[in-house]
Amino acid sequence: MKRILAILFCAALFFTIGCKNKKEKTNENKLPRIAIAGLAIESSTFSPAQSTIDAFHARRGEEIFSYYPFMADDSPTRARAEWFPALRGHALPGGIVTREAYETLVTEILDRLKKDAPYDGLFFDIHGAMSVVDLDDPEGDLIARIRKVLGNDMLISTSMDLHGNVTERLAKHSDLITCYRLAPHEDALESKQRALENLLDRLESGKGKPKYKAWIPVPILLPGEKTSTRIEPGKSLYAKVDPLTKSEGVIDAAIWVGYAWADEPRNRGVVMAYGDDKNAVTKAAEELANAFWDVREAFEFVAPVASLEECLDKAIAFEGKPFIISDMGDNPTAGGAGDVSWTLTEILKRKEFAKKNGPTLIYASIPGPDMIEKAVAAGIGKKVTGMVGAIVDSRYAPPIELTGMVEAIKHGDRHAETEVVIRVGNIDVIVTKKRKPYHHETDFTQLGLYPRESDVVVVKIGYLVPELYNMRADWLMAQTPGGVDQDLNRLGHKRIVRPMFPLDKDMATPDLSARLIPLAGN
Repeated sequence: MKRILAILFCAALFFTIGCKNKKEKTNENKLPRIAIAGLAIESSTFSPAQSTIDAFHARRGEEIFSYYPFMADDSPTRARAEWFPALRGHALPGGIVTREAYETLVTEILDRLKKDAPYDGLFFDIHGAMSVVDLDDPEGDLIARIRKVLGNDMLISTSMDLHGNVTERLAKHSDLITCYRLAPHEDALESKQRALENLLDRLESGKGKPKYKAWIPVPILLPGEKTSTRIEPGKSLYAKVDPLTKSEGVIDAAIWVGYAWADEPRNRGVVMAYGDDKNAVTKAAEELANAFWDVREAFEFVAPVASLEECLDKAIAFEGKPFIISDMGDNPTAGGAGDVSWTLTEILKRKEFAKKNGPTLIYASIPGPDMIEKAVAAGIGKKVTGMVGAIVDSRYAPPIELTGMVEAIKHGDRHAETEVVIRVGNIDVIVTKKRKPYHHETDFTQLGLYPRESDVVVVKIGYLVPELYNMRADWLMAQTPGGVDQDLNRLGHKRIVRPMFPLDKDMATPDLSARLIPLAGN
């Protein structure tokens, strides 16, 4: 009998141990649960425009994966976790976001996140320069509300544009945080993937939250057109970031130039570094912050800048094609309303573009729902008269009554909805139902326009995106008015923290020592 009891005891013991080992093995193989959410827009508070919920083109659930090529079904990244995509909205830069739009989107994000909670991590994909009516630091507000719902144990990895703004609140609730290192942002997807892989690495290794986060505000406020990484000093400044991330005890580091066209206390440069070694993290952040401050006087526009009149004079006299002029003050990809009519008004005054064999010019673009309606009704090849521009921002010039030939009609664009080309003398004016940036050659060719063959191309943009940059025969940036005026002194900031370079050129050297940010919940 004793022998039988001993055998049964041993069997039970082996069964218990086996179950425990099986459970431990199951836990070891369990994939981390990671949610995805975010709202991305940069919005000018100096523009009269407002951005509504439709501007965000929100994607929900599985459709969010289409944002990220590195998250394809068969990708190695996709296989490393169990994913719970909630909602991500990405708007064309524009005016301040209405409070109703913000609260509606945030409420949906929180509801969707609560549905599948808890999570091991969150990929928080934002821009960082969203302004909302009567709310400072919307991204900090959103991440704090997410923490309130989901708790402080979950790891959050935040991905941002280098033109975003990082407050102490956003830094506190972000366990891991990074931003682009190139402007133009040719590394946008690479940066997002880095943010996500940093999160996966910390979860898979069991290391969890980094022990230290260093945050340094740098009182510099410059437009992106002066901080491009194509040229010095931005090129060398940002080249310092990656080597520092290879230091023992440092996970990542970043420099945010900040967003110049919003008037809020958070608008300024910021440097951050984080990792598990206090001294290494502090040293990395302070080295970058001091490097940023030391080159502040060296930042210049990425291309020569002149008045519009000077730009047109040079473009008309130039022999190569195309001569590109950036209509900077109303750049829709920086937050301009996109419908300032001042530049087009001045171009139409130039007699050179009315001559039979005179220079040709493409203007991209100007919203004009009235013209769109009349051109569509008339059809291609018909002469029409309609109003364009200054529907939202009429501070600098009134709407234009434009008369010309309908050269092209195209429906279905994600931003413009409907586009038409109106020929006025030697000028092809692209008119849109809603504002749209023109960054790619196909944006023009699908309308029957060939920018490489045009003498002059005027685009509402700041620094040229790669396709336009590579296409140019020459290029000038025109100092034109609008909600993203490159002359910051003309804007009149009132709420930023002063002193601020270059608005206060004689300011004393700031304290650029690292501030260690506590973990969320502490």
